[in-house]
Amino acid sequence: MRRTTMACGLILALCAPSLAVAEGDDQDRRLHQEIQDLSSDYERRLRLLEERLAAPAASGWTPAQPMTLLGSGANYLNLSFDALVNVGTSTTSDVERLQLGDHDPSQRGFSLRNAEIVLDGAVDPYFKAFAAIIFKLDEEGGTGAELEEAYALTTSLPGNLQVKAGQFFVEFGRQNPIHPHAWAFVDQPLILGRLFGGDGLRNVGARVSWLAPTPFYTELLLGVFNGAGETAASFRNAGETFGRTPAEHGLRNPGDLLYVPRITGSFDLSDTQTVVAGASGAFGSNETGSHTDTQIYGADLYWKWRPVSAQRGFPFVSWQTEALLRRYEAGADDTVDPALPAETFRDYGLYTEVLWGFRLGWVAGLRGEVVTGGTSAFDALDPEPRADRARLSPNLTWYPTEFSKLRLQYNYDDGQVIGDESSVWLQLEFMIGAHAAHKF
Repeated sequence: MRRTTMACGLILALCAPSLAVAEGDDQDRRLHQEIQDLSSDYERRLRLLEERLAAPAASGWTPAQPMTLLGSGANYLNLSFDALVNVGTSTTSDVERLQLGDHDPSQRGFSLRNAEIVLDGAVDPYFKAFAAIIFKLDEEGGTGAELEEAYALTTSLPGNLQVKAGQFFVEFGRQNPIHPHAWAFVDQPLILGRLFGGDGLRNVGARVSWLAPTPFYTELLLGVFNGAGETAASFRNAGETFGRTPAEHGLRNPGDLLYVPRITGSFDLSDTQTVVAGASGAFGSNETGSHTDTQIYGADLYWKWRPVSAQRGFPFVSWQTEALLRRYEAGADDTVDPALPAETFRDYGLYTEVLWGFRLGWVAGLRGEVVTGGTSAFDALDPEPRADRARLSPNLTWYPTEFSKLRLQYNYDDGQVIGDESSVWLQLEFMIGAHAAHKF
């Protein structure tokens, strides 16, 4: 027994170094395996990072990109809120006589005339949709709301065709379809305020467009609308009949609808210069008689220079101008004292503006405009609506980011009735969420 015990002890003593070596080898193997695992994980993470960096920017979400809500895949919803806050003063206390636009600064001091909630997105493989809900504060702080736009747009029609249907800004010229936050100046051009009213020309209807197969960009559009209400000021609008008692005959036949044709073309003059030219018309009945019509004609031109080396769109120089003419057939009205005869008004005007983006985020602008109309029997009752008027507006805009801007603008007004007036406005815009891009 003693010999057996001694033999076992000798065997253990002889094997101890081997066991120690074996245990050390296991630890080395485990450590080596851990190092390999860490290395593989590091390489995997590095590969994923390289793939993300090499992927297009659109693959990663940013605040300016669509936010997927209540949908997936091709369905998405852009949601944004945008507000314009104005502060300033004028040499006249009756600021609304100067500012014809419903979203223009409306009083001395502060005003908030445009805060909009915008939704746009994909409905299905066949339609996109857009809606804009607008809030405005009056002089006493009361809130007004309106459904400014709500329309569907086809996405898959053959033959380069597209249809738009709902309530939307009529595509007449360049300025009218643009929302106030995207304007280059604080206020609406005078000629658009006179012919289209404070809200611009927008109505319920449908529009079809066709992209023509020409060597350069050519688009033809035809819109058909109800042509009624204050958002169709020169047509079936009972609130503006030049002293006549509104006929209020309603929509009797297709001839009472508002028809708006437009053609626009774009040309590249060089690698750095682009020109966009267009012509528009608007034809429909008005409320001054049973057979009285309104015709509005417009021509617009846009030119832009931007060097090939431009970064984020700067520097640039652009020039935009529009000229409009209205022919308004007014019926006779013997209920007015003195009686108003049947007559045809002709009002016309234009604006022209130059923008200079002289450094990243900074744009200087200058706009000149004039509006006039011939004499009429109505002018003896109220000369101001059709009086001659001119305005000159220099401004300076700073865009800290694509989600905000600060704009300082001076207006010098010279009017046949209002006289000479000066105004200074400072405007702040801020936006949260994702907003659809505007047309070039």
